[in-house]
Amino acid sequence: MAYDVTFIPGDGIGPEVAWAARRCLEATGVRFRWDERMAGAAAIQAFKTPLPEETLQSIRETRVALKGPVTTPIGIGFRSVNVALRKQLDLFACVRPCRTYAGVHTPFQDVDLVVVRENTEDLYAGIEFAAQEPKTRQLIAQLREATGQPIQSDAALSIKPISAAASRRIATFAFEYALSHGRKKVTAVHKANIMKCTDGLFRESARQVAGTYDGRVAFEDRLVDATCMQLVLRPQEFDVLLLPNLYGDILSDLCAGLVGGLGVAPGANLGEGIAVFEAVHGSAPKYQGLNKVNPTAMILSGVMMLDHLGEREAAKRLGAAVEAILREGKDVTYDLKADRHDPSAIGTREMAEAIIEKLKN
Repeated sequence: MAYDVTFIPGDGIGPEVAWAARRCLEATGVRFRWDERMAGAAAIQAFKTPLPEETLQSIRETRVALKGPVTTPIGIGFRSVNVALRKQLDLFACVRPCRTYAGVHTPFQDVDLVVVRENTEDLYAGIEFAAQEPKTRQLIAQLREATGQPIQSDAALSIKPISAAASRRIATFAFEYALSHGRKKVTAVHKANIMKCTDGLFRESARQVAGTYDGRVAFEDRLVDATCMQLVLRPQEFDVLLLPNLYGDILSDLCAGLVGGLGVAPGANLGEGIAVFEAVHGSAPKYQGLNKVNPTAMILSGVMMLDHLGEREAAKRLGAAVEAILREGKDVTYDLKADRHDPSAIGTREMAEAIIEKLKN
């Protein structure tokens, strides 16, 4: 059989790494019917929007997408395409595995953990009020009266919604993921000692869900600041990290740093019957067209997609080929060399081809 998959190359370096992953996936022998669609800066000229409706509709129909990185301007223009995509498709769970690979340079060893991040709420919900606007001043006045807090009149505001329903949903996902992937422990991460209402609700919801698993998966909760320190000191103590949206975004980058950087960090965003697979890293437009960037994270996201589709043998073979190339350290991009100026470093396309050759042998 062939799988229908929406293919979104993205922009910046997106097309280079996305096509590298696509070639590796096809080399496994699994058959795909790709529906290529646009998103990000590349879509604005053609569709006057970074997230065309036809792209969303394609994902709704195929239920699976492989997506390259897209560019989001800082401070100006449209909000994050990634955030909008998750909202539109209710991709409530972000899954980012982080593990060390032989051959990838990092001070840490034997790290193998998974970040599970709630995608729909928290400060990333985008409920913001710009400074000096009438509705902002009105809200500040209401908040002063309701809380007695001395909020400055020229403040901008962001609202942090955390609901019991969304918190229970992501906690249940984390425990089910742990069970289905042979994981032993879930750690809920929060700042409930200070944000007693919002993070307190997230913590309590996670505890309630943990109780329904009757010891099949161990559970603990930790403060986010302490967790950051402990991840650097003893990352091997962690297995599945369960976090609300903002902390999940920050700690997933921290965890990627533990294992060698975003270049080896795959990711997936999942909802009810819909899954979008993408590298954690951004679009790095300054490297666009240089055939220089590391495709590993995007290819490993493809491995996650194969596993999601039930093609576990193909996922295992492709994952093993990537591991072998990383371990050997010969046919890799500049960032994976001990010396980033090593003249033996190869390009994006060439590394993908090396992985494909390893897959065939």
